[in-house]
Amino acid sequence: MSQAQGAAAPSMHTTGRGRWIGLAMLSVGVAMIIVDATIVNVAVPSIIRDLKLDSTTAEWINTVYALVFAALLVTVGRIGDVWGRRRMYLIGLVTFGGASVLAGAAPTGDLLVAARVVQGIGGAMILPSTQSILNTNFRGRDRAIAFGIWGATIGGMAAVGPLLGGWLTTYLTWRWAFFINVPVAVVAVLGVLRYIGESKDEDAKAGVDPVGFLLITLGLGAFVFGLIEGRTYGWWAPTRPFSVLGWGWPSDAVSIIPFALVLGLLGLVLFIVVEHRRSRSGKFFLFDVDLWLYPAFRYGNLAGTIVSLGEFGLLFALPLFLQGVIGYSAFETGLVFLSLAVGSFFAAPMAARIAHTWGPRRAVTLGMGLEAVGIISTSLLVSTTVSGFLLAVPLFVYGVGVGLATAQLTSIVLSDVPAQRSGLASGANSTMRQVGSALGIAILGTILFATLVNGSESNLKAALPDANPACVSLVTTLVDETAGQILPALRNPTAGAAADFSGAAGSLPPDQVACFRDPAFLAALPRTVQPIETAFVDATRLAGFVASGFVLVGVVLSLFLPVVAQAERESVEGAREAEGTPA
Repeated sequence: MSQAQGAAAPSMHTTGRGRWIGLAMLSVGVAMIIVDATIVNVAVPSIIRDLKLDSTTAEWINTVYALVFAALLVTVGRIGDVWGRRRMYLIGLVTFGGASVLAGAAPTGDLLVAARVVQGIGGAMILPSTQSILNTNFRGRDRAIAFGIWGATIGGMAAVGPLLGGWLTTYLTWRWAFFINVPVAVVAVLGVLRYIGESKDEDAKAGVDPVGFLLITLGLGAFVFGLIEGRTYGWWAPTRPFSVLGWGWPSDAVSIIPFALVLGLLGLVLFIVVEHRRSRSGKFFLFDVDLWLYPAFRYGNLAGTIVSLGEFGLLFALPLFLQGVIGYSAFETGLVFLSLAVGSFFAAPMAARIAHTWGPRRAVTLGMGLEAVGIISTSLLVSTTVSGFLLAVPLFVYGVGVGLATAQLTSIVLSDVPAQRSGLASGANSTMRQVGSALGIAILGTILFATLVNGSESNLKAALPDANPACVSLVTTLVDETAGQILPALRNPTAGAAADFSGAAGSLPPDQVACFRDPAFLAALPRTVQPIETAFVDATRLAGFVASGFVLVGVVLSLFLPVVAQAERESVEGAREAEGTPA
């Protein structure tokens, strides 16, 4: 976003009915990128089985989208303000649609991850452009309505995504979870060309910040790489060699993972230092460090980011459990998550009344508290016999909490920020939430898979003391390499079905390959199901408890938010409208 949000002169596209049709076209684009952040969750188990992915690649499919989105959000928003917001939005739609075709047609996990990178680039072009276009095209009470519709689209589509993804995956194929974006993008492009005019920030100061961009990209990328790949390459001592583009990690004593984690943290610290110096010297900067001096912005962003760690991590872990252990289809998994969407929609009108009566801060604290209750209750109910109907109850409570907290947190974050700095503040807020979602998937995914693999190994050794150790090790490997989605094949073992999963494990030792030709091993496979299911329950519960811990930290941080009286908030929003910035 730009440091000054200049308003373009009204045009035929900013008055009359056309601008509301234009709003619909903006909402369609936003819905597409938000749905794509959650629609893939319920499709991941099917993707793992079809492409024979390992658990690490499964994490990257979700994480890399949010990571690239977060790294580019502020930079691309800034370019759009200067170069043309409609132009940037159109390029984003085409980029996202094209990447969706590549993702849907991807024959391997690596190509799917690469397509998700391009989707993240397109998403980063779309989101800030829509916000800036709304800023330009609407004024006064209409602006409040427009941003209300825009915000409701984000919240609603995030909740509906799992259901849509489940239906497409079950009745068509997981590939349609990506292909569905293509007609949506086409409709949005045609609508934008007809109903939305070009606008720029005429007051924006020209400039670029390549050092800042490189530092935040390096910092986030290296840190998330360390979290996700730690199980693969070893948290301290190397467990396998690392190489990329012909270059190999030189140390045999220390893994690349500690280096990556330290490099990531160092990059993020240097990013803050560089941005602070650029702002002091009057140069263009990506991140306004001085915004952290405002209590509402500081504690609101910290609370929102921490809560995102728990929210998105849970949405990644629970579908794997439901489809691997309970045996649900992707569509049935989506139906379970529908209760979350219902709770979120139910809370939306209630949030405004609570904020008006007791203040926005209490609405946020109450919402985060309900989120924590919902996640803890869900985690406690997780078992090998739990029904989706039973899980729907705490997920509904969780959804109510999301609706209450999300609806009010953004307005609190911006409540004490000067109107002329709201553009940067809004961009920073969106970036922090995306960073939280990427780190949440990385952290909770690592906890889930590490606990699952270690628990499966110990449980299998206890349950099958006389089995061939190489074959027991093979089962543990397959649990790890398929993120637990080997369970359906183990319940109904055949030589072909079991061998089909061996491709996910890469090059197996000869003694393990021989297991697939051993009738005794195939006959013993059903006895491995219960030990693995028990380990999956323990792993999912632990991931849920950690997620609830993040949300509880958010509850504590919300207590430090300043109390914003309703009259004061309306005054602040009125001032923003006069300045041409979003309320």
